[in-house]
Order: sequence, then structure tokens, then C-alpha cells
Amino acid sequence: MKLHLANFAQQYIFTGYGEGYVLINQTRYEKNLIVLPDQLIEDWPVLSVQELQVQHFEGLLPHSPEIILLGTGAQHKFPNHTLLSQLTKLGIGIEIMDTKACCRTYNILVEEGRRVAAALLI
Repeated sequence: MKLHLANFAQQYIFTGYGEGYVLINQTRYEKNLIVLPDQLIEDWPVLSVQELQVQHFEGLLPHSPEIILLGTGAQHKFPNHTLLSQLTKLGIGIEIMDTKACCRTYNILVEEGRRVAAALLI
């Protein structure tokens, strides 16, 4: 699917997605990554939702995101409850959805001027 959005200036946004990839500012990415409006963290070292630990998100703390959107791949999957509790204790809000929904939601929040991070399993 190709997304058409307007007026994002110097920000990272999703411009498309499909089976096994996302497009960010028209560049194709096929590996797990984290996207913030002003930074791209490539090759996020996570293999599955089940292996996620709080350490995988601690690098986002200096960026002070209001919320982290976790894209879990083609299917919506929940990480373990312990991880969610730990993130809450750190003051990190997290929403879990499939990766396609994550891309769409991220773009909407960026357009609203929100400080959001998208952590994607591709």
C-alpha cells in the first residue's frame, strides 16, 4: 500500500508498506527498526515479540516519547505482561498493533505534532 500525506517537512514518516517492508520518506526498509519524527534507528535487534525486554526500549528514554507504538508484524501479538508492567513503571506508554496499523497511527500522531516512537517488527 502506498500512503499519501502532506506537509511533514523534515520528519520521518511512513510513505508506504507491504509484505516484509516499510517505506520511510520513500526509502525501503526490510529489517526491524525504530522511527521517531527526527531520528531513525535501523536494525533494531529484536527477533520476535516474545523476546522483547525492557532493555529494547530504554534507548528511547532520552527522546522522551509520549507514546511508543509497537508494530508486531503481520499479525497483532502481545508481548509478555511483565514487559508491559516494567514500561509502565518507567513512565512509557505503549500501544500494540500490527505493523501496518502502526505505520498509519504513527503518521497521524506526527501530523498532530505528538512526540511518538514507532518500534517495528517487519
